[in-house]
Amino acid sequence: MLEINGLETAYGQSQVLFGMELNVGKGEVVTLLGRNGMGKTTTLHSVMGLVPSRSGNIRFQGQELRELPSYQIAKTGLSLVPEGRQIFPNLTVLENLVATASNRSQSENPWNLDRVFDLFPRLPNRIHHMGNQLSGGEQQMLAIGRALMTNPKLLILDEATEGLAPLIRNEIWNCVSNLKSAGQSILLVDKNIDALTRIADRHYIIEKGKVVWDGTSSELQGDQDLQHRFLGV
Repeated sequence: MLEINGLETAYGQSQVLFGMELNVGKGEVVTLLGRNGMGKTTTLHSVMGLVPSRSGNIRFQGQELRELPSYQIAKTGLSLVPEGRQIFPNLTVLENLVATASNRSQSENPWNLDRVFDLFPRLPNRIHHMGNQLSGGEQQMLAIGRALMTNPKLLILDEATEGLAPLIRNEIWNCVSNLKSAGQSILLVDKNIDALTRIADRHYIIEKGKVVWDGTSSELQGDQDLQHRFLGV
């Protein structure tokens, strides 16, 4: 579905990505791993058109995205749950969910309020609360629900469990696992290696703006030296 080849992105004179290579197949859960500051979020923002890239290719289902504005990229079937959640604080839970809802792909079983509330049973009780009245975990659930209401072909999650309590973190991982079982394609960034290797199919490790390793969950689990070199604090 998603193919990234030779991607280079910079902020002014400061180059961050140096020939990024990555792909996500239909129905796959793929992770992008690495220490802070290595270019993970920049990669996701480049895909979504939130930061312009200098060169390379970003293709989604064969369509080149690199020169498109972000709103057109979203219309192709990509949806980003950004780091920090970024829900609308002055809108209710209901308004957050319906604000950008669409079914452009004409899915036969589209995401709607009932499906989102089944996935996140905490949200119906908060439906008339403003976004800024929710806990961090509830905001994350809302951010994921809002993205699903666009019926994405590829869901992108940036630090989906960062700063959350262990119990809420487990709820988010259960959600991701359920989405995978339903055939949702997912690209995600997170630091919880144990959870990621249980759920994801493949992994990319990024170091200083380029991929230094890619492989399966079993390969990553079995290489403690690799984890220490590129993922350890």
